[in-house]
Amino acid sequence: MTTYTAPLQDSAFVLEHVIGFDQLCETLNHSEITVDLAKTIIEEAGKLASEVLSPLNIVGDQKHPVTSAGQVTETPGFSQAYQQYIDNGWPTLTAPEEFGGQALPNVIGTAVNELWHSANMAFALCPMLSQGAIEALIAHGSPGLQQQYLPKLISGEWTGTMNLTEPNAGSDLAAVACKAIPDGNAFKIIGQKIFITWGDHQMTPNIVHLVLARLPDAPAGVKGISLFIVPKYIIDENGQLGELNDVNCSSLEHKLGIHGSPTCVMNFGDQGGAVGYLVGEANKGLSYMFTMMNHARQSVGLQGLSISERAYQQSRQYSQERIQGLNAQGEKAAIIQHPDVRRMLMAMKSGTEAMRALALTAAADIDLAHNNQFEQSEKQQQQKRVELLTPIVKGWMTEFAQELTSLNIQVHGGMGFVEETGAAQHYRDARILPIYEGTTGIQALDLIGRKTLSDNGQSLKQLLAEIQSTAELLTNHDNNQLQQIGEKLGRALDHALTATDWILENAANNKLLAGNVSFDNLMMMGYLVGGWLLAKSAHAASVLIDQENDYGHAFLATKINTAVFYSHYYLPRVSQHKDIVCTGLVSILDLSAEQF
Repeated sequence: MTTYTAPLQDSAFVLEHVIGFDQLCETLNHSEITVDLAKTIIEEAGKLASEVLSPLNIVGDQKHPVTSAGQVTETPGFSQAYQQYIDNGWPTLTAPEEFGGQALPNVIGTAVNELWHSANMAFALCPMLSQGAIEALIAHGSPGLQQQYLPKLISGEWTGTMNLTEPNAGSDLAAVACKAIPDGNAFKIIGQKIFITWGDHQMTPNIVHLVLARLPDAPAGVKGISLFIVPKYIIDENGQLGELNDVNCSSLEHKLGIHGSPTCVMNFGDQGGAVGYLVGEANKGLSYMFTMMNHARQSVGLQGLSISERAYQQSRQYSQERIQGLNAQGEKAAIIQHPDVRRMLMAMKSGTEAMRALALTAAADIDLAHNNQFEQSEKQQQQKRVELLTPIVKGWMTEFAQELTSLNIQVHGGMGFVEETGAAQHYRDARILPIYEGTTGIQALDLIGRKTLSDNGQSLKQLLAEIQSTAELLTNHDNNQLQQIGEKLGRALDHALTATDWILENAANNKLLAGNVSFDNLMMMGYLVGGWLLAKSAHAASVLIDQENDYGHAFLATKINTAVFYSHYYLPRVSQHKDIVCTGLVSILDLSAEQF
C-alpha cells in the first residue's frame, strides 16, 4: 500500500501563477487573504489528509458500514477522524462569517477538498454533501431556518444530505412521488428515497435531510416539486434535540466501490409522516435543489482529479520500486525506466495537472460570480462562465478519471488486478463519478444545449477567444517548447471552432443532432480547456525559471515538459472528437430497437 502525499507545490503554483490568487483576493476585497496564507492552509490540510484520512481509506473499503433497526454504524475509525476534522475547523473554511464560517474564497476550499477526496473519497463524501446543503439554505432558506440549521451544519456538528432519487425517479425528477402533507406550521413527509449518500451514521448527533416532495395540490411534473428540511431528530422549542423523527434507513446498497460511504434507502413516514419544513416557496424545489446540484457537480469533478492523483502517486511509487527487465545498458532496472511505463506515468501526471488547473480555475470563477464589488452585469457575465465550465468539470474530469485510474492498474501489471495492492480500489471508487449528480450524458446535453445553443455560442466563443490569445502568445515565443505547445493548442482550437460552428449551423434543422454529438462535444472541450490551462502553466513557469522563487528550477522545468507531453498526447484527441461531431453521428439512429 502506498501513502498519500498532498500535491502542495502544484496546487500552490496553480493558485499563484495560473489563477493569480492575490489579485483575485484584491478583486474580492479580501486583500488580507494572500497566497502565502492559502499555502499554509493547504499544507495543514495535507497533514490531516495524509496522516489521518488516508490510512482509513483501505479500512473503509474492507470494513463496510452496517445497518440495524434503521440506524447505520459507520466504518471503524471514521467517527474519530470526523471529530478531528471538525475540531480543526475545516468545515467552516468558506462559509459566511454570520453563521460561524471563515468566509475564505471558494477556490481555497476547492484546493483543500481535493486533498480530502484523494486521501479518502468515501469519508469526504460526507462533508461534501453538507457543503451542498449549506449552499442551498444560504440561497433559499428563511431566516428562521438559517439560524436554526446553518451554524450547526457549518461547524460540522451536524451533517447534511440531499434526497432526490426514488425507485421510479432517477434522473427524471418529474416522476418524484414523495408526498408532503400540510400539518400546522410543518409538513408530514411520506415516501422513499434511494441512493442517499451518508443518509445515516452515528458520527454526529443530528443529520439534516433536504428532501424533494410534492404538496397535495402541486402541479404535475417538475413544476410541482418543493424542497423540505427533514431532520433526523426533531428540534424542540428550546432549540434542543428532541425525539427521533419518522425517518430511517431501511437498507444499505452493496456497491462496486466507495464502500466506506453508506448509500442508504431512506424511508420517510413509516409511522405516519416525518416532520418536515418548507424551504423557500412551494413548487420551486427543483430550482432550489439545483443550487446544491451545481455545487455538487463541481465537487464530483474534483473527485475525478482527486482519485486520479491518488492513483498516479501509487503508480509512481510502484514503478520506482518494482525491478523488472533490463534497461538500455542491459542492467536490471526499475520499470520506470521502460518507455511504455513512462508513457503511462506521463499520461497520468499531465492529466491530473490539467484537471487541477481546471478545477481551481472554475472554483475561482465562482468566487468572481459572487463578488459584490462587481456591477450586476459583470456578475452575470462571470456566472455564465461558471455555468459553461461546470459540465466540463463534472463530465470530462470524471470520464478522464476512468482512463487514468485504469492506467494505474496497468502500471502494476498483474499485481494491479489483485486487491492487495489497492490499485483496484481507486479504479472501483472512480467508477461512480460519471454517474451520480447527473450522468455524463446529462452534462453533455447541458453543455451543448443550455450553454451553447441557447445563446448562439456567445459564452463559448468568449472562452475560445481567450484560448486563442494563449495559443498565439506561445506560438510566437522564442522558447521552442512553448512554440510546440502553442502550435498544438492553436491547431486543437481550430478544430473546436469548426465543430462549434457546425453545431450552430445544423442543430436548428435537426432536433436530434445535439443529442447525437453531445458527448464528443463535451470531451472535445475538456481536452482543449485542459491543454489551454497547461499552456498557461508552462508560460508562467518559463517566466519564473530563471528567477529566484520558491518553486525551484526542477519543478518549473517539469511543468513545461508536462505541458509539452499533454499537447502531443491529449490535444490530438480534440481533432478526433471534432471529426465525430461533424458527422452528426447519425449512424446511432440507423438500427431499430429490435436490432440491438
